[in-house]
Amino acid sequence: MLKHIVMWKLKDHAEGADRAANAIKMKALLDGCATIVPGIVKFEAVLAQPGLEATYDVVLYSEFTGEDALNAYLDHPEHVAIKPFIGAIRLERQCMDYEV
Repeated sequence: MLKHIVMWKLKDHAEGADRAANAIKMKALLDGCATIVPGIVKFEAVLAQPGLEATYDVVLYSEFTGEDALNAYLDHPEHVAIKPFIGAIRLERQCMDYEV
């Protein structure tokens, strides 16, 4: 199994909206990718929650059956289509993939 974890810190204002509105839109776009390819075992996009410690605004925690499934997700047209919006609103991005 391959885990794919990505964290984004968003700009205060981008694409005509504030950080909170962009985070909500980003989560909805990510949620739309949850079942786009076979081999996605778990797919959870979450927003920082008030009252809990968070240094990033949006986190994607996902698990794939293997590298082929992850690559199919990364290259899928629906995933590729959301990248320009995310790129425009993000300030920072961190990613880690690892096998278990």
